[in-house]
This record gives sequence, structure tokens and C-alpha cells, in this order.
Amino acid sequence: MTFANIGSLVAKPGQRDAVVSLLLRPMDGLEEAGCLQYEVGVNDDSPDTVFVSELWESPEAHQASLQLDIVRAAIAEAMPLLTGEMGGHQFTVLGSPLR
Repeated sequence: MTFANIGSLVAKPGQRDAVVSLLLRPMDGLEEAGCLQYEVGVNDDSPDTVFVSELWESPEAHQASLQLDIVRAAIAEAMPLLTGEMGGHQFTVLGSPLR
């Protein structure tokens, strides 16, 4: 079962690009932890928001990834750049017309 996590993070004014750069750094161990896809994006209509789309092998793989040292370090580095306002949705992927 594939698990999707679609989220948004609100950066402090002027910090969006720093958050994007941090999220785009290579993170050894994510694929081994079960990450199938990790996409970071922005929308100029929301100049302080960063959007993240993740696909995981399972909800458990996603949860376990949050305990990886490299992920914990990235979260700690990102927190001072963020307002704390976050949103998102999680769901089980049922399929795709592309596969």
C-alpha cells in the first residue's frame, strides 16, 4: 500500500527560499527508509508557503523516517525559519491512470 503525505509549511517572511534549499538537500537513507517520491514546490500566489508531496511505501515507513538522524537535523534547522503554520493531508494511494 502506497502512502501519500501532501503538506504545506509557511516560512517566515523572506525565508521561503532558505526552506526550499534545505528541503532539496540530498538526504541519504530516505529511499532505504521507504520514500518513493519527495517533491518540493512553491506557488507565487503564496509567497511564504512551501509545498511538499511525499509518497512512501507505508505510513509506518513515513513515521520511522522521522527518527532518522539526518531528518531530525533537517527539521531542527528548518524550525527557526518557519512560522509554525502547517497544513496537509495524508491518504492511501489507490492507483493512477499512468500506471
